Amino acid sequence: MARTAVVAGTATAVSGNVQRRGAARRDQQADAAAYQQMQQQAAAAQAAAAQVAGQPPAAAPPAQADDPIAKLKELAELKSAGVLTDEEFATMKAKILAG
Repeated sequence: MARTAVVAGTATAVSGNVQRRGAARRDQQADAAAYQQMQQQAAAAQAAAAQVAGQPPAAAPPAQADDPIAKLKELAELKSAGVLTDEEFATMKAKILAG
């Protein structure tokens, strides 16, 4: 009977860990998707502003996927363009710095 309790307890612990890792992975994917969406919105806003000003839209430089400095600069641009709130900026900045 004690052996059954140990096996059941171990199975419960493993199941909980698997669920937590899956949730963390889904959160990470959602954050990446939100970041990409914000980049697209910023590019659209810049293109619209350039179009209103009568200028051709400037080509956005390709972002380095592993360069946190480039990501932080992009975030700062999105914040200054009004695409991101202070809270969104702080959240995304913390995620980039955390790696």
